Amino acid sequence: MENLHFLDLFQGITTLIASDPKIMIGRIFLMLLGFLLIYLGSKNVLEPLLMIPMGLGMSSVNAAVMYLEAGKMGTLFVDPLMSNPTDLINILQIDWLQPIYTFTFSNGLIACLVFMGIGVLLDVGYVMARPFQSIFIALFAELGTFVVFPLAISLGLTPQESASVATIGGADGPMVLFTSLILAKHLFVPITVVGYLYLGLTYGGYPYLIKWLVPKHIRGINMADDAGANITSTQKLVFAVVACTLLCLLLPVAAPLFFSLFVGVAVRESGLENFSKLLSETFLYGATFFLGLTLGVLCEANTLLEPTVLKLLLLGIVALTISALGGILGGYILYFATGKKFNPIIGIAGVSCVPTTAKVVQKIATEANPGAIILPQALGASISGVITSAIIAGTFVALLR
Repeated sequence: MENLHFLDLFQGITTLIASDPKIMIGRIFLMLLGFLLIYLGSKNVLEPLLMIPMGLGMSSVNAAVMYLEAGKMGTLFVDPLMSNPTDLINILQIDWLQPIYTFTFSNGLIACLVFMGIGVLLDVGYVMARPFQSIFIALFAELGTFVVFPLAISLGLTPQESASVATIGGADGPMVLFTSLILAKHLFVPITVVGYLYLGLTYGGYPYLIKWLVPKHIRGINMADDAGANITSTQKLVFAVVACTLLCLLLPVAAPLFFSLFVGVAVRESGLENFSKLLSETFLYGATFFLGLTLGVLCEANTLLEPTVLKLLLLGIVALTISALGGILGGYILYFATGKKFNPIIGIAGVSCVPTTAKVVQKIATEANPGAIILPQALGASISGVITSAIIAGTFVALLR
């Protein structure tokens, strides 16, 4: 005991000092970024359900680096690169989040659980009432996906890697996770982390982009008179069954995502209240919590400071920015096509992230005109964006696998 030194006891500080300067700065930066995410989540600037556990996980994992066997630095959270079956069985008994990562995250199950919960929350009647309008907006809001795919190839990424990072433009975390898991396993962790990180951060940036590009008198256009057709629960159920079956038939590689989404819709429209509560509360909240927590602990400095990750970071923000611009462009086209009766900021809602982006545009419209109601149209675009993102992800996987 007399030979015990302060730094031998507090190994988090020891490994911080002993690290390469780049890693040391990265760890400190990520700890501070974790604090920022928690703060922004608690203030509802970013999605609190995802950002609070993600921020705490990010700060904790970069603080808790210690010495393992043979002087190797690591943590007791998770090892995302573990592949040897024997080593994996051993690490499952040591790293406390390894079972969550191995059995739900790295195989896409957690994305399917999230989609089931989202499906219960979706009212596909908003899409069915305005199918052309919703699909038109959703396609324009995928512009970032279509632009970043060739851009990533020109920067030296393979088609599979490019497709994986391009799906960030659809602003659907489960799709990013699913596509990168199949097409770019070696970049699965950084692409997924970058995707979800930017999906959260973009919510805070989109309002400024809207206010910069759309004048206040246009942002306040009221669309309450556009009631749309009255869609019954039976019609919604038929739509869910037919759409799910057709999409699974066309793109079976993405069938788990299609099935998960539409089984939630079917449960909602069938009036199965116990199942609705199970999926929308237990599954969705539980999966979202562990998704955020796992994403946070995957944000180790060693992982995120790889040179390729910088490309992913830049491409991710470019994809989401161009998708937002594409959505607004689509909104403006409908604005002029309808004789200036369509509120173009609805285009942002086509960048999926249902229902967050729809709530964002409704809030901005209300700020410009307290009587403005555009939420039904925004939800239609947002829900259509989810379906469109899944179709594009399935197409990428089918063509490039």
